[in-house]
Amino acid sequence: MSTFVLVPGFWLGAWAWDGVAAPLRAAGHDVHPVSLPGLAERAGEQGDFGLEEHIADLAELLVREDLWDVVLVAHSGACAPVGGVADRMPERIRRVVYLDSGPMIDGGSLYDLWQPDYREAADASVVDGRLPMPPWDVIAAHGASVEGLDEAALARIGARTTPHPAGAYRDRLRLTGAGAALPQAMVCCSFPLDQVRAMIAAGHPWFAAVGGPTWELRELPTGHWPMFSRPADTAAVLAELAAI
Repeated sequence: MSTFVLVPGFWLGAWAWDGVAAPLRAAGHDVHPVSLPGLAERAGEQGDFGLEEHIADLAELLVREDLWDVVLVAHSGACAPVGGVADRMPERIRRVVYLDSGPMIDGGSLYDLWQPDYREAADASVVDGRLPMPPWDVIAAHGASVEGLDEAALARIGARTTPHPAGAYRDRLRLTGAGAALPQAMVCCSFPLDQVRAMIAAGHPWFAAVGGPTWELRELPTGHWPMFSRPADTAAVLAELAAI
């Protein structure tokens, strides 16, 4: 059996993994869904939470719960804090899995990846250092597909989101390279695996490493939010990757 630490993307908390955690636990796995500082039930915590605070919180979880041989899962924007903690505590990690996401390069930030108009709109929307979730149509227009989710599901999810600390996506990730040799995986959902392979072959700087021998690639066709649109299948692919 495996130990999973599930880290959600922007605006979400541990609750986002309910449909994935249940079948994993039913199969006997140890599952730790995460709410990062300033989000979900921790939204009332005071502070200017940046990327370092999110990395430190994940590190503290691994130590507090005495977690080893961890399958560390990053959905979407969680790639930055997950990449950071894997770099700092590789001895505790069995595999890093990027769920409709990918590894962050040294010196990179999530903010770098946003289109200029999205960055401008986000900057104008920040209140007290936190970014509220934009409307679904805005998110979808900038690449986060909502395929597999009907209007009722979108309303339920949207009602539970909380503003995301701006520092967590503006800050740049600093890596030592200590986690580079870890087994890693990418699960492609909203963008085809063939497209990823083409970017690997082209030497795209954000994907060049993904073609290496330590990587596994999988495809789970759905939108950007597979924990909501295909939760059982998401659990199955994570269990498969953990067993390799």
